[in-house]
This record gives sequence, structure tokens and C-alpha cells, in this order.
Amino acid sequence: MAVLTRLSGLITALVVIFLIAPILVVVASAFSATGYMTFPPGSISTRWFAAFFANSDWLATLGITLVLSLLAAGFSLVLGFAAAFVIVRRPMRGLPAIEFLILLPLVFPHAALAIAILTVVSAFGLVGTFAGVLLAHVFVTLPYAYRPIVASLGKLDAAMEEAALSLGAHPWTTFRRITLPLVRPGLTTAFLFCFIISFDETTITLFLVGPSFTTLPIRIFSQLQDNASPMVAAISTVLIGFTVALVVIIKTVFGLELFVEPEHAR
Repeated sequence: MAVLTRLSGLITALVVIFLIAPILVVVASAFSATGYMTFPPGSISTRWFAAFFANSDWLATLGITLVLSLLAAGFSLVLGFAAAFVIVRRPMRGLPAIEFLILLPLVFPHAALAIAILTVVSAFGLVGTFAGVLLAHVFVTLPYAYRPIVASLGKLDAAMEEAALSLGAHPWTTFRRITLPLVRPGLTTAFLFCFIISFDETTITLFLVGPSFTTLPIRIFSQLQDNASPMVAAISTVLIGFTVALVVIIKTVFGLELFVEPEHAR
């Protein structure tokens, strides 16, 4: 048993190292003082971070990506809450099938999903536009909004709402002052995770961007094809740090248990 425990620990450590090693290489390469990516860097410099924050084109792309991610997270939050509220409060036949459709982007291959979304977006003439990419991002991030919200609603004690209604509160007042505050952790978690997924989305976005519109991850990908500059590693390091910070905030403030399969309220 002790041998199996040590072997399991060794395998776990190797898996963790395998997952973290590429990130460490990128971060270390971002501090290279040379004009090309090297690992380990011969000398340490922050010149590439300064070059990124001084480049107006890169910053403009970053701004567009931030706006896109905020809007995608906002729309997904509204749609996810509406779907979760109906499913939890109004149990219906075929519920597993409805939930499967909502969660489909989690299990469907992204390449095939991208082709399907491209077909739909093309029908509306939105390929290469902000609106087309936004529509795709909302579809992709919707499951990440639905899961924590449905978990929060499932844990909500309906008696508190009933008490407010019995005391004469208007249904909208009850919803605004009782329901929403009680599910706020799920809403906040949903919004932040949707933002992260949208901000980092590459595979599907690659099929939809055009000459007049692109996102930061796609521009990084294109830059790597032309020139593996350390500035790309610096930008990637900024994105990694930003993403990790958001995940840590979610885990510290709300926890990640909201993404565990919830039990629906009956």
C-alpha cells in the first residue's frame, strides 16, 4: 500500500510538472533581454513588457478584446440566469435534454463547433465582424454561466421568498431584494468565468475574425506564425497572470464548488 501511495504521488507530481512547465517557459522567456525567445534567458529585462504597454496597436486590440469579453459575459449571465431560473423553479419534462443542449459547448469538439457557428454567422453576413464574434462567444460561454447560477438557485430556500410575498412584497421587489442578493455569489462567479473563457477563446474565434476585426489571442497566434518575439511571451505572461488572479479571487471569495453538478430544487 505504501508503494502504491508513493507511486501515485510521483505520477501526480509528474503530471503537475508536465502541465506547469510550458507556462514557466513562457513566463521566463518574457524576461529575456535578447530580441528572440530563449530559455533560460541569458539576462533579465522587462523591456518587452514596456514595449507592449507602449504599443498603441496592441493596446487597441486589448481594449477591443476586453469590451468583447465583458459583453459576452453580460449576455451569457442574463441568458444563463433566465434558463436556470425556469429550470429550477418550473421543473418540466425533458429537463436532461434541455440541460444537455445548454451544456453542449462543453463536450462538443471546438473545431466542429466553430464550423457550425461559422455556418450560422455566415447566413447573417456577420463573419469578420464584432457582432459575429460576440454571438459565438455568448454561445460558448453560456454553460459557464448556467452551472454556477443553477447551483445557487438550487440551494436557495424558497421559504424566504414566500415569507416576503406573504408580508405584502411585490413579486418584483421580492426578486430584486431577496432572490438576487441570495444568488449573488453564483452570478459573480458566472460572470467572471464567462469573462475568462471569452477573453482566452481562440479556436472558434479564429474562424470568425477578419481583416477589420481581431482579438488579442488571435493576434498573438498570428504573431507567433511570423515572428516569435519575446513581446509575445510578455503579453502571454500578462494574460496568464490576469487569468490566474481572477480564478484565485473566485476561489477565495466564493469557492469553486458551484461548478459541481448541482441537485435541482424540487
